[in-house]
Amino acid sequence: MLSVNLKKLRKQRKISQDKLARLADLPYNTLVKIESGKSNNPTFETLSKLANVFNISIDKLTGRE
Repeated sequence: MLSVNLKKLRKQRKISQDKLARLADLPYNTLVKIESGKSNNPTFETLSKLANVFNISIDKLTGRE
């Protein structure tokens, strides 16, 4: 669910993967792995950074709300 939500949010806001990685202060490869579903267990810090970029809760980002 995280990968689907992340990709949807990014595309809605017309942000490239590269730009999102920079905004969240994450390595580009980390973002690509999360968005492709190859990283099933990102750290809390990573989730927090991504949620902050979109100004949403981690629960909403991960589809738990």
